[in-house]
Amino acid sequence: MNIIISNIEDQWESLFTDRNPVMVTGILAFGMHEFVYFGRFIPFLICDYVPFFNKYKIQPNKTNSTGDYWKCTKQVLYQHFLFEGPLIFLFHPMATLLGMQVHAPFPEYTTTLPQLTLFFIFEDTFHYWAHRIMHIPALYKRVHKVHHEYAAPFGIAAEYAHPLETIILGFGTIGGPLLLQVIWGNLHLVTMLLWIVLRLLQAIDAHSGYDFPWSLCHWVPFWAGADHHDYHHQAFIGNYASSFRWWDYVLGTDNKYRAYRKRQAQEKRLELKKGVYK
Repeated sequence: MNIIISNIEDQWESLFTDRNPVMVTGILAFGMHEFVYFGRFIPFLICDYVPFFNKYKIQPNKTNSTGDYWKCTKQVLYQHFLFEGPLIFLFHPMATLLGMQVHAPFPEYTTTLPQLTLFFIFEDTFHYWAHRIMHIPALYKRVHKVHHEYAAPFGIAAEYAHPLETIILGFGTIGGPLLLQVIWGNLHLVTMLLWIVLRLLQAIDAHSGYDFPWSLCHWVPFWAGADHHDYHHQAFIGNYASSFRWWDYVLGTDNKYRAYRKRQAQEKRLELKKGVYK
């Protein structure tokens, strides 16, 4: 295992040899972002065209057209290249100015795992409050309404948003790592890239529109998942958090969601009883 890691570290170092580190990091991070973002959506897209998976759709009576997918893709690519791309390229000089490590050796998992946990908690907290503020009528009408264009969301709609919202909520993603670097000073670029991958997977899953038996929320009770966030798009209110359920639960912003799911469960039980006695 140590030999494999050592070889990967050698390949990593070769990426930066005689090259501009800002360009290397920017191209690597942006390319990775696009690959993960659109690649993770493909399985959900396939599910949309396979009738078997319709039973796992959270809003089975609402369908999005191919035109919806193309419109969303074009807008998201516009956002990525004109707004997110420059921010990704700026991250390296900002973080290295604060002392972020770029070169080998890579950090130990005993360092990386606690940091990733902190990043998730910071982002979720920031997202909850920023998202809730976005629902103030004036901000919703001028900014956040764009993201709510799709009442039945699908994976790539995760970053379908007004540019201002992209910048504000984006701080929740990069703010945690930057603050960690300022306070503890042991952030590594590899940890940052891993965090971006995990955050993208979480965001796309939350907007997928599917709740499978193997979805993480069925194994980790406080994980939000698509079931939690899909209701926010359906009802246009409540369930403001991104990754976890605790802020919404403690502050009561999931009350309508829990009541709605309870009614759904009761209706399903009644349907099953009717089926038995027919």
